[in-house]
Parts: sequence; structure tokens; C-alpha cells
Amino acid sequence: MAIELSPEQTADVRKHATTEPAVVRIALIIMVTVFLILFLLFPLIIIFTQAFSKGWQVYLAAISDPDALSAIKLTLIVAAIAVPLNAVFGIAAAWCITKFRFKGKSIFITLIDLPFAVSPVIAGLVFVLLFGGQGVFGEWLFENDIKIIFAVPGIILATMFITFPFVARELIPIMQAQGSSEEEASMLLGASGWKTFIHVTLPNIKWGLLYGIILCNARAIGEFGAVSVVSGHIRGLTNTMPLHIEILYNEYQFTASFAVASLMSVAAIFTLVLKNFFEWKMDKGMGEKA
Repeated sequence: MAIELSPEQTADVRKHATTEPAVVRIALIIMVTVFLILFLLFPLIIIFTQAFSKGWQVYLAAISDPDALSAIKLTLIVAAIAVPLNAVFGIAAAWCITKFRFKGKSIFITLIDLPFAVSPVIAGLVFVLLFGGQGVFGEWLFENDIKIIFAVPGIILATMFITFPFVARELIPIMQAQGSSEEEASMLLGASGWKTFIHVTLPNIKWGLLYGIILCNARAIGEFGAVSVVSGHIRGLTNTMPLHIEILYNEYQFTASFAVASLMSVAAIFTLVLKNFFEWKMDKGMGEKA
């Protein structure tokens, strides 16, 4: 037998069901705050403290070293290539999944999530087995003087593999929630598919797209495992910033390693600010539509 509650009783039940005692709330807040300080804020402070421990001159010398500049340049080049390509792939994948019905859609979605499940080191090893000297295509690549492994193309491929789910995974729920009614109306009014995408779909997903690009870019800059396997650690040629930091640390050049790490920390903080901004814009846009 169902029990009917008045609106006042329903509101009271919801209030008590979602409101914890003050002691529990305070304990949880303290626990989370201590965790953030110990594992996020404190390490960040140590990075900048160590980076400037020997003064500005040593810091500037560390980040202006030719090997450091080469690592910074390579990291930016890889991100500049991998992120736009993954943005295009993410839009295409999200469009296929949310706008079309076809057999194997669940398998397609699973493949998109594959980099989340596979270790980056394993991903790098796969590329070595494919394009390395003893790999499947290794002999053909050698005969045609094409270098992929232990060269920039291999780093780009590994980075693309690790980062390609971010844009797609951000756009899929947004496009599913929006449906296809606006696109259908645009097509009925005579607009082409390209115009419909530019003037209808893209404005609706722009903040989610930018949010996914920010996450993709952050992972591309900080990727270590897969890049470490395919790069060969050639100093000044195939070392990205994370690999350069590892080499400096292993050589006991702690100040220099923390100096380069501080640049990545600044990039991470800037990424976090942009991430929060785009989250706010997305929530605001969804609230206005609701």
C-alpha cells in the first residue's frame, strides 16, 4: 500500500535525507582540506621553493638551457599537432554516436575509452612493435628512410592515442542531451549539412568543445609513459618537458629539474583556471536553456 505525503512532508523528508549532522559535515570538510593541502598545495609550494632556491640567475639559466628550450619547443609542437587533430576526431566521433544509429555503436564507444583502460607504457610499446626496427612495418620504414619510433612522429602518435578520448567524451553527453531537433529543423529549412553544423551544432557545443580541448592539451603536455617508450630519450631532439625533468633529476640537477617543473606547474594552474571558466560557462548555458 502506497503512502501519500503532502508537499510539506515531502520537502521535510528530502531535507533530512540530504542534510548531514554538523559534526559529520565539519569532519568531512577538514579531511578534504587536509588532503588537498598535503597532496596538492604542499607539493606545489615545494616545486616553486626548490626552483628558486638558488636565485633567479640559476632559475633563468635552467629554463634557458638549450636542452630545456628544445624540450619546451618539442612539447608545444606535439600539443599543437595532437590537440587539433583530436578535436576534429572528437567532434566526428560525438556526431556519429549521437546523431546516427548503426550496428556496433557500443563497440565504437568502448574503443574510444580504450586509452583510459590501457597503461600508457603499454600503448607506447604497441607503437614500438608496429613501427620499430623489428616491428611489423619496421623493415618497410627503414627501406624508405622513414623514422617514426625514436623521432617526433612517434611522440605525436603516442600522444594522440593517449589524449583522443577527452574531446569525444566531453561532447557525447552534451550532444545527447541536446538531441537533434534543431539540426532537423535547420535541414528542413534548406540549410546544408555544413551550414547546419557551423550555425547550429557548433554554437551549442562550443563551451564543451573548449573544455575538452583544455583537458586534452593538459594531458598532451604532461604525458610521460607512452612518450618515454617511443622517444628514445635523445637529449635535445626527442625529449619533451616531462622526460627532460626526469633526466635532470636522475643527474642530481635538482634545482634545474624543479625549474622546468615550475613551468609545467604554471601551465597546469592556467589550465585549471580555464577549466573552471568553461565549466561555469557550460553550467550557465545549460541553465539558460532549461
